[in-house]
Amino acid sequence: MFHSTRFKLIFSFLCVSFLVGGISLFIGARLLYDTVLREATNQTRLALNAAEDAYQTRVRFIDMALNITTLGSGFRASFMDRNIPDLMDRLDRMSKNSGLDFSGIALNDGRILCRTGGKAPEEAQTDNPIVRYVMDKGDSVAGTIVVSRLFLGNEAPDRAGQINWHSARMASSQDTAPQESCLAIAAAIPIFEYRTTGKLLGILYGGRAVNQNTEIVDSTQKSVFFDEIQSETTMPTTTIFFDTVRIATNMIDSKGNRAIGTRASDEVREQVIVRGKKWTRRGEDLGERYISAFMPIGDVFGKRVGMLSVATLESNYSSVQRKLMFIFMAATFAGALLAVGMGYMLARRIMAPVHRLIHASRELSEGNAPPDLGLVSKDPEMAILQKTFRDMVESMQRTRVASQNKILQSEKQASVGRLAAGVAHEINNPLTGVLTYTHMLLRRKDINDDIRADLQVIVESTERVRKIVKGLLDFARQTKLEPEPTDINQLMEATIKLVENQALLKGVGIQFEKGDNLPMIVIDRSQIQSVFLNMILNALDATQSSDEIRVTSSAALSATDTEHSGIEITIRDNGCGMPPEHLAQIFDPFFTTKDVGKGTGLGLAVSLGIIKEHGGNIRVQSEPGKGAVFFIWLPMERQVNPNESADR
Repeated sequence: MFHSTRFKLIFSFLCVSFLVGGISLFIGARLLYDTVLREATNQTRLALNAAEDAYQTRVRFIDMALNITTLGSGFRASFMDRNIPDLMDRLDRMSKNSGLDFSGIALNDGRILCRTGGKAPEEAQTDNPIVRYVMDKGDSVAGTIVVSRLFLGNEAPDRAGQINWHSARMASSQDTAPQESCLAIAAAIPIFEYRTTGKLLGILYGGRAVNQNTEIVDSTQKSVFFDEIQSETTMPTTTIFFDTVRIATNMIDSKGNRAIGTRASDEVREQVIVRGKKWTRRGEDLGERYISAFMPIGDVFGKRVGMLSVATLESNYSSVQRKLMFIFMAATFAGALLAVGMGYMLARRIMAPVHRLIHASRELSEGNAPPDLGLVSKDPEMAILQKTFRDMVESMQRTRVASQNKILQSEKQASVGRLAAGVAHEINNPLTGVLTYTHMLLRRKDINDDIRADLQVIVESTERVRKIVKGLLDFARQTKLEPEPTDINQLMEATIKLVENQALLKGVGIQFEKGDNLPMIVIDRSQIQSVFLNMILNALDATQSSDEIRVTSSAALSATDTEHSGIEITIRDNGCGMPPEHLAQIFDPFFTTKDVGKGTGLGLAVSLGIIKEHGGNIRVQSEPGKGAVFFIWLPMERQVNPNESADR
């Protein structure tokens, strides 16, 4: 059952359905999830911008409250008259209406004239950073400041008692913040002699501590939450950091409390406080995965002292992914059920003519005439299959005899090869006897010149037959290689010495340009020398008096496989050359361009076989009247160290 075509068709439909559905499920879910997360990241960045606006709005609100107070003529008159009770009443009303933790009036030398709450000015005078700024710059200021515990204790002791004080690093340096410090948003307005100009007479200041201030972060959270993605989400959180310490947040820790006092990572500090960048990240915080956006908070002196952050839980978007997965899975299973039905119907339609073909094939394999396949199917593919089967049966009948003849011919050719080798051996022995007795007859002194000439013809003809027999033997037999480390330059020099006299008599010069620093290679010295000798003799036959044969050796890559390095020997002559139609045949057995009686046509075939057995190759280039160039390439994979071979 499991091996039937019907089962395979149905199973294939199921596999395709599950494969396509699974890929669609994976890609679709991933794309939508990434899109939602990307949109959530963008929304988090926008929420951070809104949180920044909300933070700056509170700074501007304090600045506006102080400005309005200084513009009143009653305030100015009370200040000029040093009417402390009236000034205190005005400060109290301004602080309550503006929600300030501390406020006061300082003289132009920095001494406190009066302030709301806290100790009397004459009891405690502490450094007031925002008053000091106005004294140095001569202008109003509003923004973030770092205040010490001593300062806030003197200005607003009740508020100072509510704060969890921290020692945090400040600015972009690695310096440590003053001990027992906190962040505050504050403003200071200069009081001049003539309304807005003239001599500085005093400074009106006020502010509120940021540490543990839940109103700032909670109101920001409500104004920036985006609930259009899904209704069942966890509210995004807003956090204010003093350096990396959370001093105001609505992020909840594992115990269900606000995560006051927990820290951001050093990576966040490096990106936001040290480098001063707006930065968005996805990562784990307090045991949950958040999409968080950060921006630096700078004080009025231009130092980065903290961070503002908005964070959204990634789990808010998991339900979207689950719904999508459910939809895709349902579609996949529906497609699988449809595939089963379609597979069953198609299998019945397809398998009917297939079964007829199977029956016909069995009859044909048993040597019987195949039965009629019936009407040709309307299915184009099945019709082609039926027609092909009928053509195959007819072709088998036609080719059976031809195949038997080819097998017989192949057997005959193999027998001829074995016969040629045997005949060559058998002919060699009587040829040796003929040559021996002919040479003995030529040594006799009583033979006249006519007979001597006839005997000489016998010797030459017998030698030619002997060369043909030797070529047959070399071509038919597989000679076992006897490789040894060889210096290719020395081998070529020794070969050239064997033909120097013959070249000298013909008036042909032989020049050898040997390559430098060629490694020794492992070859059958005798067989390779026979190849070199055959090539040089062929070049001599193709040249005339005053021509030249140039032999070179060098390291080279294989012409057919550039990944293998080796040694290339080039034999170049400027003789008669060869026409293009001969180049494709010169390595065929018994092909020769020499006159009858001057060549057997086996030399190049045997040479090519020897080089091939060594893993090399031979190439030739030639043009009529421009000579010929033979390239003999041998691999260096089996190269040896010359010193090592010398020791042997």
